[in-house]
Order: sequence, then C-alpha cells, then structure tokens
Amino acid sequence: MESVKDLLIILISSSLVSNVVLSQFLGLCPFLGVSKKMNTAAGMGSAIIFVITLSSAIAGVIYQYILVRFHLEYLQTIVFILVIAALVQFVEMFLKKFVKGLYQALGVYLPLITTNCAVLGVALTNVQKEYGILAGVVNGFATALGFLIAIVILAGLREKMAYNDIPESFRGMPHVLLTAGLMAIAFCGFSGLL
Repeated sequence: MESVKDLLIILISSSLVSNVVLSQFLGLCPFLGVSKKMNTAAGMGSAIIFVITLSSAIAGVIYQYILVRFHLEYLQTIVFILVIAALVQFVEMFLKKFVKGLYQALGVYLPLITTNCAVLGVALTNVQKEYGILAGVVNGFATALGFLIAIVILAGLREKMAYNDIPESFRGMPHVLLTAGLMAIAFCGFSGLL
C-alpha cells in the first residue's frame, strides 16, 4: 500500500515535472488540434481526465487480477486498447446526448482519444513502474490533469496571439509549435520540485 507521501509525489511528478505533453511528447495530436479555443480545450481535457483515470483503474484491476493471475501479461496492450476504446465510446455517447455543442466542437478529435498514445502510455507506465491500483489511478489522474493544464494554457495563449501581428512565415502551426516548445522549456523549471 502506498503512503500519502508517495501518492503526492506521483501526483506532482506526473502532472507537472513529467508532463505527458510537454516532456514526454505524448498526445500531441489533440494538444495541437483542439487548443484553438479555451472551451474546446477544457472540454477535451475533461474528457481525457475521465478516460485516463477510469482506464487506469479498470486496466489496473484487469492486469492484476486476470492477466497476472493467469500468466497472460503478453496480452496487456490489446486489453488496454479495448478498455480505452470502450470508455471513449461511452464518453462520445454521453457528450452526443447531453453536451451537443462540445461534441460538435471536438469533432474528429473525440474518437481519436482511443488512439491517443497518452492514454495507452499511462496504462503501460502503470504496469512498467509496478504501481498498485491506487497509485495507478493517481498517476492516471495526475497525467490527465497535466494534459488539461498544458492544453488550457496553450489555448489561452493561442486566443491572445490571434490578435497579434505575426510575420507571414510564422502564422499558423509554426507559431503554435514555437509556443509549445517555449511552454516545454518553462515546464522544465518544475524539475527542481522533486
């Protein structure tokens, strides 16, 4: 059983120090594609929090109580992808029924959560670091929180930069990539926390 101190270290490390987008470079597709407006960025971040946290819990239970017990660890990637796909389908149905505006704003990026390498990366990291179920859930939540922080900051910067006079060669994606690179450098400052 992990202590509160260990869980707090995982929380800070996964959300800030080892930010999934800015230091591990996982989940860049929705990070760059959905960060044009704050509303859609916050919606995508919330969906990612739900999917990663729940998939960490379910994948942890399946891994520890089924795959390890029956020596089927080699099936972990396939099982994790199936769990993630089922959760994304649930999120998509929920948003389509109850939050139609967000569903339409997220567009193609919502089903892409299924193939988002950050979601699968968390499940595999939990196994690789031999986290228990609780530590895996905390790691999943913290990683998703780090994604939310990064995408909301980038969306806020992109909304402000839309009114700036930017040279022609830097307009669009070059400017976004330069901004994301500067954010990654800024997040390196958190490495002294732990």
